Amino acid sequence: MQTDDITITSPAIGITARILFTLIFFLSGITHFTSMSDYINLMPAPIPFRAFWVAISGVVELAGAAMILFNYRPRLGGWLIVLFLVPVTIVVHGTAMLTLADPIMRAVNVSMFLKGLAMIACALFITQFGVSPASTR
Repeated sequence: MQTDDITITSPAIGITARILFTLIFFLSGITHFTSMSDYINLMPAPIPFRAFWVAISGVVELAGAAMILFNYRPRLGGWLIVLFLVPVTIVVHGTAMLTLADPIMRAVNVSMFLKGLAMIACALFITQFGVSPASTR
């Protein structure tokens, strides 16, 4: 379905947006492997195979970010980012904001939860519109 809702008027702004949006996923994806134990410790203990899920989520993050940044099947890249963000936002930050004893850390996780929702929204836009007028894949 073709709509006139979004018109890219400046390619420079489009590439800047792609760089800024994907930067967090590249950095986080890399640290999923360089600081794996930190990510494992963020996950609730009852979740089985936490190291496996951290590694898989790092790969999904890096793949989705690369697809968006380089405009190679960016809509699929957007879905990969959504696939990563939904469980992380709910399981890690949602659980922490409801269960942590420290009110400051609860507040930090409320912010992280809301940031996760905003990033999900952005990724969902990418799944629908791509990242440039040439994004038809």
